[in-house]
Amino acid sequence: MDQILSRLTPHDSTPSGEIGTSANRLLAALTDSDLARWLPHLERVDLSLGQVLSEPGSELAHAYFPVDAIVSLLYVMNDGESAEIALVGNDGMLGVTLLMGGNSTTIRAVVQSAGKGYRLPARELVDAVARGGAVLRLLLLYTQSLLTQMTQTAACNRHHTLNQQFSRWLLLSFDRLCGAEMVMTQKLIAKMLGVASEEVSAAATALGATGAIDYRDGRISLLDRGVLEQTSCECYQVVKRECDRLLPPAPRSNGGPDRLGSA
Repeated sequence: MDQILSRLTPHDSTPSGEIGTSANRLLAALTDSDLARWLPHLERVDLSLGQVLSEPGSELAHAYFPVDAIVSLLYVMNDGESAEIALVGNDGMLGVTLLMGGNSTTIRAVVQSAGKGYRLPARELVDAVARGGAVLRLLLLYTQSLLTQMTQTAACNRHHTLNQQFSRWLLLSFDRLCGAEMVMTQKLIAKMLGVASEEVSAAATALGATGAIDYRDGRISLLDRGVLEQTSCECYQVVKRECDRLLPPAPRSNGGPDRLGSA
C-alpha cells in the first residue's frame, strides 16, 4: 500500500502521459486513508465526445470524476430540446444524486469535451457517505458549489445576452480543462446553450473579433482570458469565487504529484 500511495511524478513527464487522481480536485483532497479505501475500485476511463453517462430517470451505476474531460448536465424537455444547467470537470464529480440518496435524476449527463476520468462504483460512494467524516463534508461542499453554478446559470440565461452567456460558458469550460483548447462543434454548443446554431456562429464570430478566442474547424482556442472575462457577465466570477471558497485549490495544469499508480 505504501508503494501505491507514494508520490509519483507529474503525468506530463511520464512516457505514457498518464494522468493521476491528483488532477481531480475532489480526489486530490481525499486523505490517504480515504483514498486507500477507494483504490481497489477506482477505474480510469476514457470519456468520448458526446458520450451519454446518464439519462433522466436512470440510476447511476458509477460516480465519475473527470480529469481532463468535461461533462455537461442538461435538462431535457418533452419535445427533445435541452439546455445546460451546469458543467462538471476536474473540479468535481458526476454523482451528487448518490450522495443525496435519490440516485435517479431528471437530467442527462453528456461528455462535452473528451478526455480521461475515473469512475467509482455507486455502492462505494454511498458507503463512504454513510461513514460520514471528511469525505461526506467534502462532497457536501462540492454539492453547494454545484448548486451555485446551477442557480447562477438560470439567472444568466434569463437576464444576460447570448455573447455574455457564451463567454461565461467558455470561461467555466476552460477552468475545468488542462489546456487552452477544446474540440467543440457548433451544433453541440447550441444544444448546451439552448439556442440556434446560427446564433452560436454569430456569437463566436463576435468573440473572435475581440481577440479573446479563435474558433475554426470545431476547435476553440483561448487567446486572451482577460478580454474574455470582460465580455462575460458577473455570473462567471460569482461561480468561480464560490467554487474557490468551498473547495480545495484547483489541480495544477500538469496534474501535480500523484498518489495513484497506473490503473
